[in-house]
Amino acid sequence: MANVKIVDGADDAAIAAWLGDRLADALSQASGPIAISIPGGSTPFPILERLKDGSVDWSRVTVWPGDDRIVPEDHPASNTGKIRALLEPAGAMVATLEENATPPHFALVWLGMGADGHIASLFPNTDPQAGDAQPVRRLTPDPLPPEALFDRITLTIPALLDSDALVFVIRGDDKRAVFDAALAGEHDLPIARLLGAAGQEVTCFA
Repeated sequence: MANVKIVDGADDAAIAAWLGDRLADALSQASGPIAISIPGGSTPFPILERLKDGSVDWSRVTVWPGDDRIVPEDHPASNTGKIRALLEPAGAMVATLEENATPPHFALVWLGMGADGHIASLFPNTDPQAGDAQPVRRLTPDPLPPEALFDRITLTIPALLDSDALVFVIRGDDKRAVFDAALAGEHDLPIARLLGAAGQEVTCFA
């Protein structure tokens, strides 16, 4: 299992500063562009607002959504549309997550986690596997989250693990308990499967 560093009490500004430092370091070590993956949902965007106004050279960053709802990009539920609207004006290239896509190696994969232990759109009912032969899958969560009643497209565990580092931002005691239980090997939810197969650095802001 990965060596996980948990950072308690960090606010959006502190997380954005940490991410900015990590991206700057990755860019300084790369001769060309780098790729990162970021989550959708409500938590990341206030952090991304701060991050995009920092010193990151976004013209050298390709951003992949970790997952998305199967809706047009101009739909309010589209992660890709929101990410594109925020980061393309800053210079980033935002990739479209499609079933036949070939994700790159990521300098950083940023993930959230649901209270049911799902990561990206790898919900418990989808039985995600660390040895999945496909890097991208279209799937249907069951039950569908009431706030987003859509089929999903998502990076799989191997695609998420093809990265130099993983970072989580987890808010709420219920989610923290699920994450801690995954680290302790107390369940087999998607988060536990990912962490169990991870060998890179993992940082969790909780």
